[in-house]
Amino acid sequence: MSARVFLELLAREASAVEFEGPILAARTGGADAVTLAELEEAKLTALKVRALLRRRAKREAELSALFDTAGDLAGLRDLDAVLEAIVHRARQLLGTDAAYMTLHDSERGDTWMRVTDGSVSAKFRALRLAMGAGLGGLVAQTATPYSTADYFADGRFRHKTHIDDAVLEEGLVAILGVPLKLGARVIGVLFAANRSVRPFNQDEVVLLGSLAAHAAVAIDNARLLQETRNALEELSEANRQVNAHSQAVERAALAHDRMTGLVLRGGGVEDVAAVVTEVLGGSLAVLDDAGRPITGDAGELDAGVFDAAQSSRALGRTVKKGNLLVASVDVGAEPLCTLVLRADGHVADTDQRILERAALVTALLLLFRRTVAEAEGRVRGELLNDLISRPALDGLAERARRVGVDLDAGHVVVVVRHGGQRERAAFWASSQATLNHGLAAQHGDEVVLLLPGDRPGHLAKRVASELSASLGHPATAGASGPVRGPAAVATAHHEARRCADALLALGRAGEGASPTELGFVGLLVGDGQDIESFLGSVIGPVIDYDARRGTALTRTLTAYFGAGGSLSRTADALHIHVNTVTQRLDRIAQLLGTGWQEPERALEIQLALRLHRLSR
Repeated sequence: MSARVFLELLAREASAVEFEGPILAARTGGADAVTLAELEEAKLTALKVRALLRRRAKREAELSALFDTAGDLAGLRDLDAVLEAIVHRARQLLGTDAAYMTLHDSERGDTWMRVTDGSVSAKFRALRLAMGAGLGGLVAQTATPYSTADYFADGRFRHKTHIDDAVLEEGLVAILGVPLKLGARVIGVLFAANRSVRPFNQDEVVLLGSLAAHAAVAIDNARLLQETRNALEELSEANRQVNAHSQAVERAALAHDRMTGLVLRGGGVEDVAAVVTEVLGGSLAVLDDAGRPITGDAGELDAGVFDAAQSSRALGRTVKKGNLLVASVDVGAEPLCTLVLRADGHVADTDQRILERAALVTALLLLFRRTVAEAEGRVRGELLNDLISRPALDGLAERARRVGVDLDAGHVVVVVRHGGQRERAAFWASSQATLNHGLAAQHGDEVVLLLPGDRPGHLAKRVASELSASLGHPATAGASGPVRGPAAVATAHHEARRCADALLALGRAGEGASPTELGFVGLLVGDGQDIESFLGSVIGPVIDYDARRGTALTRTLTAYFGAGGSLSRTADALHIHVNTVTQRLDRIAQLLGTGWQEPERALEIQLALRLHRLSR
């Protein structure tokens, strides 16, 4: 048998045991000692060649794995996937039961488990290693590879209970660890481990070190890539913010130019509100100094909105309250106007400046309107003062026509006692006079109005109610009229003042009335002493009934009160039956209404009957 048989065994990659076959066969066949010696030498040579081929194949596999790893790094997309591939390849190439990687935590000063392959213990996968503790801590601290064939029996390492418990739970015995280094800095450790005793040779240490170097590069590349991405995102965000800010500034400038143009062209508050809603969207309500809507739909506004308005005036900025944006302006520590924007969505800070500019423009418009009103109010006030104090002055009617007041038409004089806040009351009265084509003047703690109309009582009530609401405390109004011509205004003014005095004397502050509404008191305060009107309002239906039917209800009513309300004495005085008296009183009740016998009403009826009898 020749040595060629070993070449055949090498060619088919036979196992080491099979190389003993040719020698056994030769011995069995009776080969001599020389032949057996040649075959033994050929076997040893073949086994050396076999071992060399296997080492080269292993090296080739290792180089291939390193090449694949380098390729993965070149196309790095997911750091976790690359690190998992490195750990998996380490486990395969070294033929170990497990492989894992820990990374350095700069904040806590230790290392933590980053990737595992072949691990079955949750406690092990959550393990953290202090610097110098255990095999991994020692590798991280010294930046030097360490290996042990039996970790628990190796006294070189500083054993920690929690580390040993985790390693024991995982069942690891032999461990090899190499540092992950970036320059001189250790960023982690790459491990290969077995669950039985096993020494690690130098080739395995070198191979694991090469994989660790790739892992370190992958981690650093991922860091650089992430930093680049973060920088790009920051630049994109900064660019977006710059563009948004530029657009917002341009939009704000455009809105300001439009609002300024509106003011120059004589636009009003409504036009400014339209510009704001067009630019910012949503719905806008403009409130006056008393919180009443000037324009727009304010909806339901709670006390929080007015608190926000007060804060806005104090800060000089827009204040948010839910989905409402509130911007308010004051003059001399008194509110002038408030803008309430009900936004459809988020409103940027620069857009809030638009609302603030709109509030300032609106305040300017209102101040201008107030100035014009005050100037016109002075003209109207001077005219009304002349009508009251100098009714014989020439040209009063002509002066009235210039401000849109026709003194030949019916007018009512209203005197309002308000007891303070003269400027606010005067401004309110001037506004009312301008809106209603009338006149207004301030006299101490009262305002006087000359307004078109023929219902003094109704007008007095309305004026008292509205001015009380504006001032926040009672305003009492007395009215007289209607009057026509300049000469009648002074007399009506005097009667209206007496009427207001009477209301205050009667404890009816905050109300409004004319002499007619005051009943017989009106006869006392009225200069005209309009008895017929008083009679008509108190017993007019009874007088008219007698005149139409020829009855004696008025006489019966007089006798009834004269008899102290006794039906029998009334019947005796009139020489009629008691039933007839009852029927007549029922008719009177139908004409005068229920409650005619109540004390206050009865007093007025008796006074009216006395005046009726005297007038006849």
